[in-house]
Amino acid sequence: MTNTKKQVKQVTIIPARVETESGLVGKRTNRRVAAYARVSTNRECQQTSYEAQIQYYTRYIEKKSDWIFAGIYADEGVTGTSTQKRVAFLQMIQDAMDGKIDLIVTKSVSRFARNTVDSLSVIRKLKEHGVEIYFEKENIWTFDAKGELLITIMSSLAQEESRSISENTRWGMRKAFQDGKVFVPYRHFLGYDRGENGELKVNPEQAETVRMIYKMFLDGNSFYRIAAELTQRRIPTPYGKEIWRDRTVKNILQNEKYRGDALLQKRYSRNFLDRKMRKNEGEVPQYYVVGNHEAIIEPETFDKVQRELQRRAEMRYERCQKN
Repeated sequence: MTNTKKQVKQVTIIPARVETESGLVGKRTNRRVAAYARVSTNRECQQTSYEAQIQYYTRYIEKKSDWIFAGIYADEGVTGTSTQKRVAFLQMIQDAMDGKIDLIVTKSVSRFARNTVDSLSVIRKLKEHGVEIYFEKENIWTFDAKGELLITIMSSLAQEESRSISENTRWGMRKAFQDGKVFVPYRHFLGYDRGENGELKVNPEQAETVRMIYKMFLDGNSFYRIAAELTQRRIPTPYGKEIWRDRTVKNILQNEKYRGDALLQKRYSRNFLDRKMRKNEGEVPQYYVVGNHEAIIEPETFDKVQRELQRRAEMRYERCQKN
């Protein structure tokens, strides 16, 4: 019987030469650092918060000897539920992906994004490009092994908070509608100003323009012809612009507020994440308030215009069918 000597394996450890991301958390030096700040409304108290965030993070980054200041990106008066409308946010992400930023510092997960999908998508995209994010309030570094799990939890909580706020706001608006409270964008509403108690108050000069539009239409003029006449007379549009569009003329002719009534909830938001306003075609209740305010156009005249609008629409349809 042959004796075989058992061979002893020799294992040599080859040390790692590149430190992993999780080992780099907060340790990299001479990093180009930018900060992101956001407030969701333009109210005066929020404006103060907005300016305070910018000042705070400018000092916060500049006092770090191993950080290189790469700028402050700030969005003012925008929601956090979607990243699509945040110009400064999108510019920051692009700059980071272009190699101009190594680290982004922001106040909290909810300031960064209240949409879980958006938040994780951006974080993963930046990690692929070697860019880390530090959330100060939660003390989370995205290169940390536990970072993504914590961010997922915190983003979900922020998204749920945003949904709750949206639902409460929506309920409050519908309750106001049920009580007959009318909300009007006065700065862009031709013919009315905001009264002392928030009511619609007739603007005499603009009211004359409204009456002229109704009269010209009943005299047989088209939307285009009326718009051209208003432009020629240099009468400002509801948005203060010089050139009138036929669509603007049509909207004025169809708006029941000029007869003293108000149809509430013409548009609604279906999804609290994108907050895109859609035309209400029966999906949610509407409320019609009769005699809400002083009329610019007599009800009989307004109704006559609506019949004429319908007649012209039917004529156009018949012509199209023949062609």
